[in-house]
Amino acid sequence: MHPAAFLDRDGTIIREVHYISRPDQVEILPRAADAIKLLAAAGYTCIIVSNQSGVGRGKLTEADMHAVQAEVDHQLAAAGAKLHAAYFCTVPPPPDTDTAPDRRSRVDHPDRKPGPGMLLRAAREHNLDLTRSVMVGDMLSDILAGKNAGVATTIHVKTGHGATQPEAMKQADFAAQDLYDAARWLLARANKS
Repeated sequence: MHPAAFLDRDGTIIREVHYISRPDQVEILPRAADAIKLLAAAGYTCIIVSNQSGVGRGKLTEADMHAVQAEVDHQLAAAGAKLHAAYFCTVPPPPDTDTAPDRRSRVDHPDRKPGPGMLLRAAREHNLDLTRSVMVGDMLSDILAGKNAGVATTIHVKTGHGATQPEAMKQADFAAQDLYDAARWLLARANKS
């Protein structure tokens, strides 16, 4: 069994674009490809887990979502990085959730982060050891999804929505500037043990 690096996509690997729907909107964040290369070289299976409620809300189609992901894969490959898989939850939150105070911590669907469903399914399908895995993301829902799945480590990045998520910084095991900083911290910590 291998450890996984579960990675949020929008705001963590690529620039945050609200309801991103076109490949020409994809912009890999600086050092993100290098971070994925570091994690893969250290034996982590790198997997995207991403809420894509825009599909369920009718803001984009599943074909749009997959075209965007194909461009993410293409740009990462051009930089020498490769993801092992990508999991998406297209279910929108219930209507009252957008304004509810606990909207980022409420599990309203098992696959929708903070629900652990995508991580648990990936663990089964790729023979992953959650107790040695990490979840990295820019939102509280990312951090809580990792905790709810039982991963060993959660890392909050300050890219994307990260700078406006103080509650995520408090809940995470580490707050990193970006995905590269997160990977370096994780690998340095592993080397010390």
